[in-house]
Amino acid sequence: MLAARLYGPRDIRIDDVPEPPPPGPGHVTLAVTAVGICGSDLHTYADGRIGDTRVESPLVLGHEFAGVVVAIGADARDGLDQPLRVGQRVAVDPATPCYHCEMCEAGHPNLCRRLHFHGLWPDDGALQERMNCAARNCFPLPDALSDAEGALLEPLGVGLHAVDLGKLKVARSVAVLGCGPIGLSIIRLARLSGADPIYAFDRFPWRKHKACAWGASEAWTLDEGSPIDIVQERTAGRGVDVIFEAAWADESVAWSAEMARLGGRVVLVGIPSEDRLLMRHSVARRKGLTLMLARRMKHVYPRAIHLALQGPGVVDLADLISHRLPLREAGRAFAMNADYVGGVHKIVVDVSASSA
Repeated sequence: MLAARLYGPRDIRIDDVPEPPPPGPGHVTLAVTAVGICGSDLHTYADGRIGDTRVESPLVLGHEFAGVVVAIGADARDGLDQPLRVGQRVAVDPATPCYHCEMCEAGHPNLCRRLHFHGLWPDDGALQERMNCAARNCFPLPDALSDAEGALLEPLGVGLHAVDLGKLKVARSVAVLGCGPIGLSIIRLARLSGADPIYAFDRFPWRKHKACAWGASEAWTLDEGSPIDIVQERTAGRGVDVIFEAAWADESVAWSAEMARLGGRVVLVGIPSEDRLLMRHSVARRKGLTLMLARRMKHVYPRAIHLALQGPGVVDLADLISHRLPLREAGRAFAMNADYVGGVHKIVVDVSASSA
């Protein structure tokens, strides 16, 4: 079968690899249908690492994915504790916690000390025709949602967790730095929560326009002015209640602290290439800021599916997709996304012909 494997920075090759073995207890084999390319994938693609995790052997990327169940191990029950069946379409949470460590037992499986994650070395991801995964990670896809929309439940889930950390309230002000798919999801969820106004910032004009379509009150590109100055002017020097950094996580982290009001809340979602977190200590301390660092999500797929089923007036996952390419062109898909060519929002790799 075919798989797209990363050998080093910007070096993706299409390989013929062995079929997965029969699934063990509590596991299923999936025919992968659709895989979204995420910003964290791009870190690994561009640098051969993400944070302190380096790619030390060829790695199959891809953690936003959906598929069709083609084989079932013993006692294979989904994320809602229901039995899975062959032929079922599912969306997959790519993180597999142990469910037994201190953090799992405390209700924080996203902080599991033994977490495995599809597409993070050494665990292969979904850019392959078939793969095994934990049945508990699978959530049945309703007929109303396509395979590509099923793949995008993952970034929507990350956005949901970030908004949970932000503790939004009606008529609280929000700023979002970074209007990629997760930033756009945060904007939409903030609007649904009743937050207002919502200010958005991004490097690219097409993303600025998309931010307004997804619920931002106003949006700017960085060449239109300093985000700090714009927020200070819009709020008469007060700052905003909650900041979500969902971008490049370099100077934007320091901007987040500067943009927050006294006693404000800063939620950091983006991943810095240099694996460093920098802001002015005096600003964060004197403002008494609450800093929250988002680590993926916690059992939010049922909520994400519920939102996606409400239709375009609530959350329109299909609207995020700007490009679709086949598995054999995965290298080109990553290069396009890394270089942000052609108005890229979300690129979906169609792994099998069953993608809709």
